[in-house]
Amino acid sequence: MKNWETITLTDEHKKENVYVLQLNRPDSMNALNTQMGTELIECLKYLETLKDVRVLILTGSGEKSFCVGGDLKERKGMSQKDWKLQHDIFEEAYEAIRNFSFPTVAAVNGFALGGGLEMALSCDLCYVAEHAKMGLPEVKIGIIPGAGGTQLLPRTIPVKVAKEFLYSGRQMTAAESRELGLANGVFPSDRLLEETLKVAKGIAKNAPLSLKALKQSIDKGIQTDLEKALSIELEQYYKCANSQDREEGIQAFNEKREPVWQGV
Repeated sequence: MKNWETITLTDEHKKENVYVLQLNRPDSMNALNTQMGTELIECLKYLETLKDVRVLILTGSGEKSFCVGGDLKERKGMSQKDWKLQHDIFEEAYEAIRNFSFPTVAAVNGFALGGGLEMALSCDLCYVAEHAKMGLPEVKIGIIPGAGGTQLLPRTIPVKVAKEFLYSGRQMTAAESRELGLANGVFPSDRLLEETLKVAKGIAKNAPLSLKALKQSIDKGIQTDLEKALSIELEQYYKCANSQDREEGIQAFNEKREPVWQGV
């Protein structure tokens, strides 16, 4: 298992095909700095090479913060050129999260602000601790979200509600996030990772080709018109229908046993 300074990758659940990526800058409330951005890219590339990954959980260290966005202390006095170079790294990291081959699940264990909320929005599913607060406060410091916030939030919750949060910069509670459909579930802090792992392990039992195909079909399909979206679905459907795993799935069903997936 590889090691990084600002993130921790846990493989203790790899027998169930689940990995946990933890942001690990607790003294800075897991703020995203240049090193963390670079290490996220490296870690996600490494995970894509592993054959036993079917679900990836992203969470933060400690109980106070998932991620409070970009590290403003690091950005103090930063030139426009260096700001752009840093943001290029952040953009690549978030794209890697959105395009990760298998389902990603955010376990939001505290504040998710700015880039922290954008990270959660970049994941496929989101489970939140009861005390968590989320928001996009960039307007308060003279910028706007630049890692997907203005596009992902209105695609997740009602547009007018999203605009209100973006224009005001105010934070939403865990209960609000669940009511609005941003969070899939809300749990007490001490049960958040346990409950998120239950969901992840349930998903990871399913056919890996099907999980990849579902993600591709949904994510690409919602960006286009219905006719094109249906053709995307059929393309992914036949990748599964023509696979050995489809044959194994049918055989296992008829033999009343658990399937043994090969990913081919």
